[in-house]
Amino acid sequence: MIVQYFKYPGDLHWRHDMVSLGEDEHGLWLGGPAGTTIQRGHEPAKQWPSPFVQLVAPDRWWTLFFNGDHSDDYRIYVDVITPATRPTPDLVEMVDLDLDVVLRHDRSVEVLDEDEFLAHSNLFAYPDSIVDRARMTAADLVLKLESGEEPFGVAGEKWLRLVEGNPSGS
Repeated sequence: MIVQYFKYPGDLHWRHDMVSLGEDEHGLWLGGPAGTTIQRGHEPAKQWPSPFVQLVAPDRWWTLFFNGDHSDDYRIYVDVITPATRPTPDLVEMVDLDLDVVLRHDRSVEVLDEDEFLAHSNLFAYPDSIVDRARMTAADLVLKLESGEEPFGVAGEKWLRLVEGNPSGS
């Protein structure tokens, strides 16, 4: 499955190849084994060094990456986005709205890229409704990550174990 991010108003951003792991009450879980191909815009593709999983939650203004203990920086990384769409069964698309909320291994939570969000919202004239929704989403994510409310707690662990047990992604 291909996950394609765009930047507002439609420029290519990140793209990565994932394995569909399954669905639960939180949404669609995708796996990225160590060596997963990722590409930023038109830059050369590269391989991600450690396994991770991504949750694509229906009608949500965020998508979650669960890195477990493999990431040097973040246990959980949440992108604030426009709700993801699936134009085809093997393609997920979304617009990245710059803001990210992270849970570090020491359990601290931080909002990243607020300066980029402010600059882009002015430069690209984000509609007020998108600006407001992105800010509300980021604030809500901080509270959910701090409390460990699922799926921002341990829900990703079982899916990450599937990826680790199947490093080839087949």
